[in-house]
Amino acid sequence: MKTFFFLSASVVLLLAVAAGAAERDPANYVGVKTCGICHKKEESGNQFAKWQASPHAKTFEVLGTQAAKETAKKLGIDDPQTSGKCLKCHSTAYNFTETVATEKIKPEDGVVCESCHGPGKKFMLKSVMEDRDKAVAAGLIYPASQSCTLCHNEQSPNFKGFDEKTYFEKIAHPDPKVKK
Repeated sequence: MKTFFFLSASVVLLLAVAAGAAERDPANYVGVKTCGICHKKEESGNQFAKWQASPHAKTFEVLGTQAAKETAKKLGIDDPQTSGKCLKCHSTAYNFTETVATEKIKPEDGVVCESCHGPGKKFMLKSVMEDRDKAVAAGLIYPASQSCTLCHNEQSPNFKGFDEKTYFEKIAHPDPKVKK
């Protein structure tokens, strides 16, 4: 019975991950520089600077570390910075797949805004972003924490559990003018 439950839970997780990635049309990515146009103003919370200082902005660099290379070697991967098995989560350019899915984002950009919030093309206009309901209807993933487990899960070779609330607080970047 335990085996059946484990297998069932694994299938559900895999389907959820696949569904989350499927909703993210790579043709609708705009790239981190476009997000930064509006999201680097201090009066609105400077989300761009908070992202730059976060581990998500450095995920590609992490793949170049000795520790990442050792983990990759155990998995039969020569270079984690060129392997789709690693880049599917360490670079938004891969859109949760093992191949580059968009040219709008470079692998070196790491995990950018659109990994969590969804491709921005349809919700990036100020007139849409000023109304959360409109933005969500246009594709904004809110709350963005829905995206965390696309990568923070048992498929990651270094996964040690994931407490969504704790980790979400570490990367929070609210707009002080927007009420929760």
